[in-house]
Parts: sequence; structure tokens; C-alpha cells
Amino acid sequence: MMFRLGCAPLKRAALISRGFASRRKTNVGSIAPEILDALPFYEEVPVPPSSDPAAYVRKPVTSAHVVDTAAGKVSTMDSVTIKGTSVVHGRYGDLGSTAAAIPLEYLALLHPAAEGAAALRVIQTKSKVPKGTLLVYGASQANGFAAAQLASAGGHAVVAVVGGEHSGNEALMECVKGLIREPGTAVPEEYALSKKNFTTLVAGISSGDDGISTPPASKYLEDFKENFLKYIEAYPDTRPAAVSQDHMEFKYMEKDRENWETNMETFLAQYPPGAPPVAKAQLDAVFSTEQYEIFRQKFWKQTSGVISGDDTPFSAPHLVKQQSEAPEALVKASYDGTGGPAYPYAFSVLNQVFPAGTEATAGGPIMGAVIAVTPTLQAAAEKVAAAKTLRAKGEALQFLTHAQKAAYGAACSVAAQAAKVGAPVVVVGGSLPELESVTPTDADVKEALTAMDIDEGGETRLNYFVQLYRASDFPFYADYAVHRATEQLAGPRQIIVTK
Repeated sequence: MMFRLGCAPLKRAALISRGFASRRKTNVGSIAPEILDALPFYEEVPVPPSSDPAAYVRKPVTSAHVVDTAAGKVSTMDSVTIKGTSVVHGRYGDLGSTAAAIPLEYLALLHPAAEGAAALRVIQTKSKVPKGTLLVYGASQANGFAAAQLASAGGHAVVAVVGGEHSGNEALMECVKGLIREPGTAVPEEYALSKKNFTTLVAGISSGDDGISTPPASKYLEDFKENFLKYIEAYPDTRPAAVSQDHMEFKYMEKDRENWETNMETFLAQYPPGAPPVAKAQLDAVFSTEQYEIFRQKFWKQTSGVISGDDTPFSAPHLVKQQSEAPEALVKASYDGTGGPAYPYAFSVLNQVFPAGTEATAGGPIMGAVIAVTPTLQAAAEKVAAAKTLRAKGEALQFLTHAQKAAYGAACSVAAQAAKVGAPVVVVGGSLPELESVTPTDADVKEALTAMDIDEGGETRLNYFVQLYRASDFPFYADYAVHRATEQLAGPRQIIVTK
């Protein structure tokens, strides 16, 4: 068994490790052309015999299958098999040369990948805007994951909502976020249940306005003075260093006092000196926003000095006292041409500008929503749809399980964001009442294959979490894979059985 995150280098490794090679030189890493040309096209690479006659020799892999959780067995439809020089998919037939350099375990996921491509195609066709913000519920499902990645690669901002079955997995959440380009993001299902917060998040991403106002320089100065006066009180210069009073109390045997004092000198040397007294009235009268900016500039210089190995003593409280007694003039030359500080990415309270390339970008208007049907969401939707009256629907909602309520509420929250601006809402992986389900076309299948392939730069637009069970080596792995795929909280990965 193996657990990995699919990415370009690993996809190359999977291509070679399964014993098959392609003549496409751009997709097999650093293999020399003469070696590559000598390899047979989609034929087994002979395994050298072991010197140990009892050693087990791994059997070649010629097929890969997704686990059909509804039927409780490996799928024949969502499967791919090597037949001679062809790669044949159980649902789409001969995949042709496009599939030559794609690992079998990825090709087994071709149908959900094509569903993701179909959802994006339909939304782009019906949307009022060519570029914008796409909402995806069920972003850890194979089809929702594909829709989110393809949309992000296509230049759209994506707000991906991970269903409750996986939203508690921090590693997965970070991975989904990492595969979505800014200003897009990924949030757990629980976040979408808070409709006000979710609305604010979507509005902020689509408009580029995070809703955080920029405080005036006087507010920064006010907070600084408050903290500075507390620091003076906590660490006065009546102590040999800026440490709490408990460190100065001798609580040991008298015979140890001499050694304790010697050790304390060394211990305290690592701390800056205590803060000299500064009257609040004097601080308020003299230490202005310009003085605060000058003080911050000295911190920038100190930071640069520390990075370059300069160990010049530096005491921030003493600098504040000096400036409170003898104010300094702000040197305008220390600012760059944009009005910001000369130090790259340093924040200036007087010139609050974003350095070039760090400005918040707008994702654009909501262009649509994709709802990936999960078993939990399907069960909840069917129970609510079966109720004929408003009261019956309320009772149906009341008696849903906690997981069903969360899935239904989050999916409705995502759909509502798109519906209120007239953007299309489509369903993949099943059907939901009153919503349109999409069916992949040949063009969608081709788009999914292209997205799985490695481009000239060694990148892919579509990646997956995959866990392999090699039933070619041990047939009972297939039964174990079915067990793992059908258990609750199976994990944030697609289970593939290879034979």
C-alpha cells in the first residue's frame, strides 16, 4: 500500500514503477533518449531475476479500479486496463495516445475528473461573466476537487468548501488551499453553515475588499504608548535586566549565594536592560506619530543589522526616552518613490501602502456554484424532498442526523450565494432536487486527460490524493480496499485497486 499526493515528479515515478514506458520524451523526466527509444511502447519491462530463489517477485500491474462503495466491490466502469498497445477505460473505451504518460491510478479517476471539467464548462457557458469567483461544495470529493483545480488553473478565484467527512483533517485543508491560487481559498463545511461569515468571505474574495479598515497613524501610536507604559512598569531599570522580579529573589541555601550571584550575571546578560522611567504626560506631549515612525525606522535598521551579524547593543525603551526628551526630525529621503519606507515590505504608519505585487486582488463576480453530491448530502436531500408540505419539510430537517444537517445546510449556503446573483448552480456525482446535473461529453473527457498529463514545464493542472492497494501481488488487498473505502471517515484520499 502507498499513500501519496499526486504531483508531477511522483506521476513520472508511477509511470516507470508500474513497468510501462511511453515514447513521449517530454513526460518521463531525465531518461536518456537512447534508453527511452529502446523501451517497448506499453509493454512489460523485464524484471531482473533475483539471486535468491525464494525471493518474491512483484507481478506486473495491468489494470486499476476505483472502489464502487455503493456496490461494495471494485468498479468495472471506473477502471482502466492495458490491452496490448491500448489503454482502455471501462466507461470511455480506448483513450488513445493522450493517456500514454498518465499513471493508471489517475486514469481510473477519469470519470469524476471529467465531471469536474463538465461542471466548469456548463458554468462558463451560462455565466454572465467570463472570469469570476466559483463556489464548490464537496471539494475533497474527486469531482469537486477536479472542478476546483481546473477553475483555479483557468484563472478563476475558487472558494472551496470541504465536506464534513474530511473538514477536520488539517493536512487536507492545507493541501486544498495550496492547490487553489489566490485570492481563492478553502474552508471547512462548518464555516459555510455560518451564512453571514460565509457571505462576507465570498464578497471579500470576489471584490478584493477584505473588509478590514485601515486605522489612522494616531491609533497605532495610541496602542504603542499604552504597551510601552505597561512595559516600563513590568521591567523597570532598577533591575539589572528586563526580567520579572521572581528571577531576582534568592530562594536557596545561603552557602549557594555566591555561586548563584555569579550564575545570575551570566543569565541576565542575555536580556536587554530594564526600561528607564518616562512620564506619560511627556510621552503624550512630545512622542508624536512622526517620532513613532522614526522609532520604527531604527527597528528596521536593527533588524537588518541582526541579519548581517551586527551585535550592536539595542534598547528600545531607551530610544523612546531619548526621543521624548529630544525629538528628532523625520528624514524624508528614507522613503522610496512610492511613498513607502525604503526597507522592502516594511510597514509605515504614515504611508500605509502595499508594496508592488502584494495588493489584494479581486476574484471577480460570482460566476456559479458546483455541488458535489456526497452520500450524506444525498440522504439529507432525499428526506427533505420527500416531504410535501412546509411543515413536513421542517420535521424532516429536524430529524436529520447531525452530519446530514451540516451537509444540507452548507450545500444550501453555497447554492444560495450563486442563486442570489443569478449565477448557475450545477450538480456532479449524482442528482439533487431542483438543480441541474451535468453529464461529461467527449470534450470533457479530453480536457480531464489533458489536465492530468504533464505539460512541457513539468506541471499538471489536476492532482489527487491516491492510496493504492496492489491486488496483483496479494488478491485479498481488493477486499481490504473495499472495506477501507466503505468505512466511516475513510480518509481524504481516493482508493485505487491495481491488478
